[in-house]
Amino acid sequence: MKIKIRDMKDKIEMNGLIYCIGENGGFSGIFVEKEANTGSQIIESYVNGKITKKLEYKKISTNNDSYKMFLVKSMVYRKGELFQTKEYKYDKYILFIDHVQSDPYAPPSKMRIVMPRKVSGIPEELTDTKDKEIAVSDFLTRNFYKEVRKREKGSTGTGGSGRISIDRCGQEILERTSVLIKKDKIEVRFELGLPAAGRRIMGKAAKNILMEVLPEIAEKAIVYKNIDKILLKEQVILMLDQQYIRKVLKEKGLVAFVGNDSILPRESGVSDKPMKNGVRFKSPKEYEVTLSLPSGKKVTGMGISKGITLIVGGGYHGKSTLLKALERGVYNHIAGDGREMIISEADAVKIRSEDGRNVERVNISGFINNLPGKKDTLAFSTENASGSTSQAANVSEAIEYGTSLLLIDEDTSATNFMIRDGRMQKLVAKEKEPITPFIDRVKELYDNFGISTILIVGGSGDYFDVADRVIMMDEYVPLDVTEKAKNIAKNDGNRREFSSNDSFKGITQRIPLKRSFSLSGKEDRIKAKGKYSIFYGREMIDISGLEQLVDDSQTNGIAVMMDYFRKKVLDEKLTISEAADRIYEHIAKSGLDSISSYTGHPGNLALPRKQEFCAALNRYRKLKIK
Repeated sequence: MKIKIRDMKDKIEMNGLIYCIGENGGFSGIFVEKEANTGSQIIESYVNGKITKKLEYKKISTNNDSYKMFLVKSMVYRKGELFQTKEYKYDKYILFIDHVQSDPYAPPSKMRIVMPRKVSGIPEELTDTKDKEIAVSDFLTRNFYKEVRKREKGSTGTGGSGRISIDRCGQEILERTSVLIKKDKIEVRFELGLPAAGRRIMGKAAKNILMEVLPEIAEKAIVYKNIDKILLKEQVILMLDQQYIRKVLKEKGLVAFVGNDSILPRESGVSDKPMKNGVRFKSPKEYEVTLSLPSGKKVTGMGISKGITLIVGGGYHGKSTLLKALERGVYNHIAGDGREMIISEADAVKIRSEDGRNVERVNISGFINNLPGKKDTLAFSTENASGSTSQAANVSEAIEYGTSLLLIDEDTSATNFMIRDGRMQKLVAKEKEPITPFIDRVKELYDNFGISTILIVGGSGDYFDVADRVIMMDEYVPLDVTEKAKNIAKNDGNRREFSSNDSFKGITQRIPLKRSFSLSGKEDRIKAKGKYSIFYGREMIDISGLEQLVDDSQTNGIAVMMDYFRKKVLDEKLTISEAADRIYEHIAKSGLDSISSYTGHPGNLALPRKQEFCAALNRYRKLKIK
C-alpha cells in the first residue's frame, strides 16, 4: 500500500487541536508519526471516540526514517491523546470533512457545512413543499457561489490550492444535491483545494480558509438575516407560478405557453443569458391566452394547442430561437432570464438525427419497413445508424419511455425521414422505398396516441396539408398564417400521395439484460465527463444528441442513476421505462443523493429528466435487450 507521508510539520493548529492531513484509498485521513522502534500489529479499542489502543499499526520507512501509521476518518490530538472524529464544531455550524485530497493536483477535499434551521433562520413556510424546497436550495447554492467569488483570490499554491467551489447553477432551476434542506438543518456541500506548496500542506493558509474565510461565507450565504429576503421570496413565488402554468396546460388543451414580453434570443451562441435589447415576444391575437397565477398576477401570452403546429419563416427570423426556448421550457428559469414564462410539457422531447449512434432492438417498423434482405425492423439493431434510421429510433424511443410532445427542427433532421415529395414519389415506386416519412405518421401519432408535434419547416410546404396551425416568424414577431397556408395547399396542383400501406401500431417496450454490464474490477465504474460524455470502464457513451441537457451536474446524475440501475434495479423483468420509473420513485422518496455510492458527499448532482436518462441508456453501445 502506497502512502503519502504527512509528518507533524504539515499540521494545522486550530483551537488547541492539531490536524494532520493526508489520504489513502477510501480513508479521509492518515495520521502518521515518527517511531524509533520496530512495530507490530496491536488491537485497538474505542471509548467515547478516544482511541485507547492502536487498532491498525503498520511500520513503514522512508528516507531512513520509520513511521507508525493510523488510518482513521479524521485526526485530532487533544491534550496529547489521539481522537477519532470527522466533525468540527464552529459557533454556528458543524464542519464535516468527508474526503481529504491526497495531493494538491488530486480532486479537491469534500466538505459539508451543517447548520441548524434555528441558526439559519430560513422560514418554514418557504420550504414546506417540494417545489419551494428546490427553489430555496437553488437560491442558497447561487448565494454561496456568489460569496465565494467575492473572496476568490485564485490559487494560493500548487494545483487547486485554496479554491472553494460549489455546484454552479445556470439559467434553469434544477433539483440539486449542493444544498440539502431538512426540517432541522441545512447542509451545504462544497469542495476545497487545500493550500499547498509543492506537495506539502500550507498550514497557516489552510487555517485562514477554514477559520476565517469559510465562517464568513457561511454567515453571508445561508443565514436568513444576511441574505436578500425579497429575492429569495420572489424566486419561490416565481417557481410556484411556473409549476402552476405547467400543471394547467393539459386542462386548457395546450402543450406550451409563451408569455408576452419574453426575451427569446440569447446573448450569443455560447451564452445562455438573454440578449440585451432583444425583441420581446408578442403573441398573435388568434392564440392569445390569459392565465391567473397563484401569486395573484395574470400573464398573457401565446398558447400552443395540442396537435400539429408548424413554425415557418425566412432564415434568421427566429424560428429556431422559438423552438430552442420551447425545448428549455421543460425547466423552470430564474428571474431575469427572459424565458420565465415559457413553459412546455414536462415530457417534451427534442428529436434530431444522430449519424453513427448505436440502436439496440428498437421497433422502428412504423417508419422503416420492408428492408432489402428482409431485415427485421420490429427489433432493429445497428452499431452505426444512418441519419434517417437514427431519427426513426429517436422518435420510437421517445414514445417508448413516454412523451406527449415532439419538437423537431428541419435543420437537424434527415431529409428522407421528414418528407418524400410528389415528384420523388413518381420516380421511386412506393414498394421500393422502405421509409415511411414523418409527414405520413405525424397526424396518426396525435389522433391515435395523443402525441403532439411542434415542427420547424423552412423548405417543405407539403406539411401544410397535415398541420392544425401554422405560425410564421417575421423578424422575431409571430404571425398566424394558418388560413393562408391551407389555401396554398388546397390550390397547389403538384400534391404528394400518402405513402404508407400500414397504420402506425405503436412501440415495443424493451427489457434490458444484466450481461449488458459485465465489467469487473477497476473497469467496473460509471463516470461522467463534461455534459455530453459518460464512461463505463473505457466505453464512452456519447450523449451529445440530447440537446435538452443543460448542466454538467445532470450528466453526473445520469451516471450515478445508471450505476444504481445496474446494481439495484436491473432484474430482466422490468422494461427500460418501468425501471426508470422505479428509480425516480426512489429519488422522490429518499432524495437524489440516496442513489450515489459516493466517496464523500455527492454535492455535484442535478436531477435529469426521465427522457434524458432513458436516452443515455439507449446510447450505451453494449446494451443488450431480452
